[in-house]
Parts: sequence; structure tokens; C-alpha cells
Amino acid sequence: MRDVDIAVVGGGIIGCLVGREVTGRDPRARVALFDRDVVASGASRRSAGLHFPRGATDRVRRLSAHSQAAYARLAAEDPALPIHPLRMHMLSADPARIERTYLPTARAVPAGQVPGGLVAVPEGTGVWTGQGCQYADVGALTEALARTLRPRLALREATRVTAVTPGPADVTLRLSTGEALTASRVVLAPGPWLADPAWEPLVTPLGARVKKIVALHVDRAPAPDDGVIVFEDEDAFLLPLHHRGHWLFSYTCQEWDVDPDTLATGLSAGDLTEALACLNRYAPALAGRTTSGRVFCDAYSPTREPLVRPLDDAGRVVFAGAANGSGYRLAPAIAAEAADLLHIARPEGQRNAA
Repeated sequence: MRDVDIAVVGGGIIGCLVGREVTGRDPRARVALFDRDVVASGASRRSAGLHFPRGATDRVRRLSAHSQAAYARLAAEDPALPIHPLRMHMLSADPARIERTYLPTARAVPAGQVPGGLVAVPEGTGVWTGQGCQYADVGALTEALARTLRPRLALREATRVTAVTPGPADVTLRLSTGEALTASRVVLAPGPWLADPAWEPLVTPLGARVKKIVALHVDRAPAPDDGVIVFEDEDAFLLPLHHRGHWLFSYTCQEWDVDPDTLATGLSAGDLTEALACLNRYAPALAGRTTSGRVFCDAYSPTREPLVRPLDDAGRVVFAGAANGSGYRLAPAIAAEAADLLHIARPEGQRNAA
């Protein structure tokens, strides 16, 4: 007899939403969720937590739309969750890019300027306003989700999975506690820990890589009505973190194949140089107020679309992740796709994410 029906490996935002999706579809399913640490200790803890209704491909736009609706339902069910609506302004020198990338629900319309005087709009660059944007304290949200999951599944924190062995009838997991556990199916949601020996042979064929992510903290308190400013052509944004009392500037770092277990060494001189060069182009007054920041990493897929697919011939091990820095933004849709691959029926009337 199998120990559980579904095992979820990874207690970040994606893993917890997989647990929620599975137990919501089938309350009788025996589910266990494992994390090497406490929940939300990895990329979720360090996430900027920005959601906006956009996507570079048709599939990502569908995932974004699904996730936007899912987060709206979550916030309506529990208004105390740390999900905060935001105003949004987008800058680009390419109007077609805005039209192509943003969902109709964003209702992007031209604007004359960015309010508040924080940003200087370069000549030839347009400004748009949009709707449907929000940000979350992803660590706190993940912990809140885990709290609601405790009565519905076995939450095994600080329990590392040391081996994943798929077979024709079930999957065997070896645990750091010395236990062996069998599951009918397993969802791997490891975040940037792609190279963990427990599953590296299964994951390597996906071709995903781990990229460093850097954001600066700007020591200026946002006003209550300040919103996010998206620099489309730079793949960067300025986000007011109202709950922390400062702004966050995220830019695109191009340092690849990093190790999440050795990365927490703080901001480097190179990180600061690259980030400030970008910030100075738009908000030089803020560049001198960047007193701190955050550094971590995420898994990126070859197509820049999240990977949700079986890893073995029998389809008993499903990978869910490599969301390219958009794990929070797309997590509900990724969880729904993973549950589909587990052959757990959706509630009547619920549409597919993709």
C-alpha cells in the first residue's frame, strides 16, 4: 500500500499552491508536502512579488490571466492576505510592444507622464497606464497558505528528499530522516535547486538553468498612492513596497549557472554597477539612496515559458517550475497545470490555464 497519493517536493509559493490545488480538487487525496527548510525559505522569501497582466508569449499570457483571476479569488476569500493592488505605469519606446505584451484586462492607455516626479522619461519613450497590477509579501502569503493546508495534508518541514526513484506503479522517496515513502505521483517544485542530487538526473534533460536575481532597495518611503513603474525596454521595474516602507528596483542580471546554496553573499560591486547604470537612466535622484538590496536566483527554461511536464515515462513524476523569475506571478496557473498532469479532475466549470 502506498504511503500517500501525491507528494509535493518544495514548500515555496508554487509547491504550496500545488498542494492547495490538489486538495481542493480531491479532498480525499492523501497528500504530503516536503521542504528542506521551513516553507517560503527560498526564492519565495526573496521575491519582489509583482504581478502584472502581461506575457511575451500566448501561453504566458494565458497563465497570467489564470493567475490574476486566482489571486483575485484568494484576496476576496481572505482580505487579510498580503496581496495589495497597485497602480501601474509602463515605459517603452515601442508602442507595439505594449499592445502585444499586455493582456486586454490591463486596459493600457497612453499617459503624458509618470506622476510623482520620480522618473525622467527619455526622449522618444512613451508612457502608458494599466490596470490589474498587484504585489504580495510572497513569504508571508506562502506561510498563510501553508497554515490553511495543515489540516488538509502532511506538511513535512526540514525534511529533505534525498532520492526520487520512479517505478511503473509508484515513486519511492528517500528522506533525510532515514524514512522511505511511496507515492502514486510526485510533483517536483524545487525552485532554483535544479542540481539537487535527489532529482538532477530527472531534471537535467529539461535544459533549465539557474540565473542570479538582484534588486536594490531604495531608501525612500513610497506615498500611499504610488504604483509600480515598469521599464519595458530594460526588463526592469520600480516597485513601492508599502509594507516595508521603501522602494525596490529590479533589473535584469545576466549571471548564469549559480548555486542557490552558495549565493547568499550579499551585493557585489558588479551588481551595484549594473543596477545603478540602469536606474540612473530613469531616476538618477534615487540612485544615491540605494543603501541595500536582495540577492538570490531562479530557474529559467530554454523557451522562457514555465516548465510543467512529466519527467518519467510513466508520468508519475511531474516538474513544476522554471518560471523565469515569475514564480509568484504565474504560480496558480502552474499549479493547475501540474494537477492536470496528475489526472485530478478540475471542479466543474473551471477552465484550463493553458
